[in-house]
Amino acid sequence: MPPPFDAILTLANVATALIVLNFVVFAAFGFDKVAAENGRRRIAEATLLGWALLGGTPGAYAGRALFRHKTRKQPFSRSLHGIGIAVLQVVGLTVLAAFKL
Repeated sequence: MPPPFDAILTLANVATALIVLNFVVFAAFGFDKVAAENGRRRIAEATLLGWALLGGTPGAYAGRALFRHKTRKQPFSRSLHGIGIAVLQVVGLTVLAAFKL
């Protein structure tokens, strides 16, 4: 019998998953930059943005800055900034709900 949902969805498990996701997103930006420079198969922008939406926004911003990748593409930048704002709102509402503020 699998463990109950609340036993899986602990703060430690969520934090660990988000840390791993952000490392993956960060690495994906680096991989995509190298692929772009070498004319190889790329990671779709929708995939990069989807990972950012799932919680990998800090990794996306860090990878974008460090690898100087996707910094001049305005549609991508606008989408990433919109996702960043949405993620901040979700985090803010979650904190408010958790502390019943």
